[in-house]
Amino acid sequence: MQLVVARIGRAHGIKGEVNVEVRTDEPELRLAPGAVLATDPASAGPLTIETGRVHSGRLLLRFEGVRDRTGAEALRNILLIADVDPDELPEEDDEYYDHQLMDLDVVTKGGEEVGRITEISHLPSQDLFIVERPDGSEVMIPFVEEIVTEIDLAEQKAVIDPPPGLIDDRAEIDSSREES
Repeated sequence: MQLVVARIGRAHGIKGEVNVEVRTDEPELRLAPGAVLATDPASAGPLTIETGRVHSGRLLLRFEGVRDRTGAEALRNILLIADVDPDELPEEDDEYYDHQLMDLDVVTKGGEEVGRITEISHLPSQDLFIVERPDGSEVMIPFVEEIVTEIDLAEQKAVIDPPPGLIDDRAEIDSSREES
């Protein structure tokens, strides 16, 4: 199975390094020197990682054959794709790969059907499930323990305990203003 593990950003310096936007929880495994990665678009690859280092909180990579800023800039916005065994599981019990969560049914603790996970958005502060509702609309559900209470891969479902207003418009709004 192929998974997107990073997106190449802008060039860093003049020796061919690039910033990468990491899209894997295991960059030390997937983005290590010597790793050979497919690309999207495919015509840009495969790319072999020559070196990697962290600078100011960002991962910088250099690829074999890329020696200058011009070559690095030519790689901008290319997706890096790793081959992953579909049976491989993350090290921690409460961690999941995106492909494990895609297409899970989302239900509330009370059993109400919410929809199906169609996308996972990785934001700096948290991950979001993009859930397609039965009517075709979408709702975003933060993938945090307080809201997503259970992931059951055997039953192919995610159980949520949403706060008021997250999946419906019946939120109660407290106001300190007096009604007139």
